Amino acid sequence: MTDRTHDLNLIVLDMAGTTVADDGLVERAFERAAAALGVEPASPDHTAKLQYVRDTMGESKISVFRHLFGTEELARRANSAFEQAYAELVEGGLVAPLPGARETIEKLRADGRTVVLTTGFARVTQDAILDALGWRDLADLTLCPADAGGRGRPYPDMVLTAFLRTGAVADVRHTVVAGDTVYDVLSGNRAGAGVVAGVLTGAHDRAALTGAGATHVLAAITELPALLAPLDAEPV
Repeated sequence: MTDRTHDLNLIVLDMAGTTVADDGLVERAFERAAAALGVEPASPDHTAKLQYVRDTMGESKISVFRHLFGTEELARRANSAFEQAYAELVEGGLVAPLPGARETIEKLRADGRTVVLTTGFARVTQDAILDALGWRDLADLTLCPADAGGRGRPYPDMVLTAFLRTGAVADVRHTVVAGDTVYDVLSGNRAGAGVVAGVLTGAHDRAALTGAGATHVLAAITELPALLAPLDAEPV
């Protein structure tokens, strides 16, 4: 028994696939990066690597490249090529918010909640997306893996960094994590967040998200404020 109640004031949201439309940009940027490292297009090696990128959507990109290319030097070269390619796609106007995402974040903050946007991309890419969308001041804080010591999802580091930096809640169980991949869900659960919501606008489906331990599954991030309102009064 406890007299403590939920006060879900820290909201940690993924970007690509959750609040920002991906539309294949990650795959297109990867294909350019792979070509820069000599991976032959349409080869079995290329196909296998691209499938791994699809399967690991949401994971820190440098971690993906370490797995794919084997050495730190090659991984960093691939990551730099990927970030450059993605930035070029963003600068070309090929990035957009998911419908209602901006309004949802504004609603959450108007309700007194602290919103943190997180990504598996490097800071330079995250900033390019924020600038392209005009989102620089939309959230209270933005985080990439480097801001949390270098480890991205599925590690809990970015969620815990949001908890420590914002001071928005006294108990990590009062944190809400929402994202479109199993890596978002794993990260939220490993951090001890009280609500870990999977979102069906990105990489992974309901079965994958619930299988990873999502406490809730939303059709879109726009459903989040309505989900949280009744949960605020429930016991921890």
